[in-house]
Amino acid sequence: MSRLDPFYPVVDSAAWVQRLLPLGVKLVQLRIKDAAGGCLLAEIRAALAACRARAAQLVVNDHWQLALDAGADFVHLGQEDLDGADLPALRRRGVRLGLSTHSDAELERALAQAPDYIALGPVYPTTLKRMPWPPQGLPRIGEWKRRIGPLPLVAIGGITLERAQGCFDAGADAVAMVSDITRRTDPDARTRDWLRATRGRA
Repeated sequence: MSRLDPFYPVVDSAAWVQRLLPLGVKLVQLRIKDAAGGCLLAEIRAALAACRARAAQLVVNDHWQLALDAGADFVHLGQEDLDGADLPALRRRGVRLGLSTHSDAELERALAQAPDYIALGPVYPTTLKRMPWPPQGLPRIGEWKRRIGPLPLVAIGGITLERAQGCFDAGADAVAMVSDITRRTDPDARTRDWLRATRGRA
């Protein structure tokens, strides 16, 4: 079972990827919700090239076909994305797979796909998008980890640096965050703080 870097920022452009990598980031998700296909493919390719140049891992959110077209080797899918995804095609190309979960039923469905990691969220309240699920809380992290065993568990949703240790203590292998990096007045300094706090776990 391959490990994940414990620090897992989620950003919405190749420019963000290119900004974070020189600081020492080794795992990053590119999550772009609204863009035309051609622009998306160009963003994925640019982010992928930047990650490969620095021996970092890029995870492409949702857009599995474009990820295949770009030659990406890691995709993250939400439950709704599973319905239309060609998982056999991803497996044939050796693409690793992360899956979001928010409930018992979703966890069972995700585990049936033999993913490379499971994400649980939102751990805390999040303002980035409306969630039909209440915050999961730290005890849920421990429950999920007991159920998935050695499979890496990613905690996401409302996570800040100050909350990260609690997530790790509860059983998370990695923590993902968006606004605690991208909405900071000094994202570079915040990223360095995250790296100092998590390098011992890498």
